[in-house]
Amino acid sequence: MRKTKIGGQAVLEGVMMKGSHNIAIAVRRPDGQIIVKSKDIKPPEQRHWFLKLPVVRGVVAFFESMVLGITSLTISAELYGEEDHDYQPSKFEHFLATKFNLDAQDVMIFMAVVIAIGLAILMFVVAPTSLTSFLGKRLPATGYLSVIEGLIRLGIFLLYITAVSRLGDIKRIFQYHGAEHKVIHCFEHEQPLTVDNARRYQTLHPRCGTNFLLIVMVISIFVFTFLGWDDIIRRIISRVALLPVVAGLSYEVIRWAGSSDSRLVKIISYPGLMLQKLTTKQPDDSQLEVAIAAFNNVLIGGEGGVDETQAQDAESH
Repeated sequence: MRKTKIGGQAVLEGVMMKGSHNIAIAVRRPDGQIIVKSKDIKPPEQRHWFLKLPVVRGVVAFFESMVLGITSLTISAELYGEEDHDYQPSKFEHFLATKFNLDAQDVMIFMAVVIAIGLAILMFVVAPTSLTSFLGKRLPATGYLSVIEGLIRLGIFLLYITAVSRLGDIKRIFQYHGAEHKVIHCFEHEQPLTVDNARRYQTLHPRCGTNFLLIVMVISIFVFTFLGWDDIIRRIISRVALLPVVAGLSYEVIRWAGSSDSRLVKIISYPGLMLQKLTTKQPDDSQLEVAIAAFNNVLIGGEGGVDETQAQDAESH
């Protein structure tokens, strides 16, 4: 069984696949065509030796994955034909674009990342810490407050995933998520990338982002245990400041899990795999075709590199 670092995510009516040196976004348009947009990327470790260091590379990968995720969703909407032509940048976005000589879309993506990070901090840092502080004043013993805080954070995360998985409009996104995993499994098992072959594999994968987020929740319990419980403002600031460390450590764990088949890895990955039963659904053949198109373009781009948009008939897969 061969290993690969190629991974991806589901987007609007499609799949984004990312290799070491390029990405490909494949989308099925309403007319049935599969549109693929590919481009080269420069790995962080090629920019500076410092970015190769363990944990550091995880921090960089975490923030770059957020930007790439939002960018891929935006591109998929354009390829599908649902971009908002009437959208007008706000005065603040226009100011940023002018001040830093940026494209309006880059500013929009930047603002989306900032909002996403802000909401995540509010939901998974401020809320658990505040609730734990409130409970701590009413508990006879406060020696396990960090553990209680971590369990509350984990509970919020599980409730969030469960609630999102029940939204009707999310089902197709989760089907494409499953298609992405099946195609990667097919490649790793050294089978030709065909719909018939990919269909046989499971929708769960140890390198999934769902696994990563769950590991973040667990590692945060251990890391935050070493922090004190002074006033609530300092507690929140200390946890936000250590989030990059938690993300970097979690990246190393998921990187190790993706390159090993040991019994320990299977034990560590099991909770995340079970959680993927909520975030992945069985795809149909047409969705597998899209995932295969994205994966194949990453392989082609890795050999020569492309930066173009191309249309493919559904029958070609």
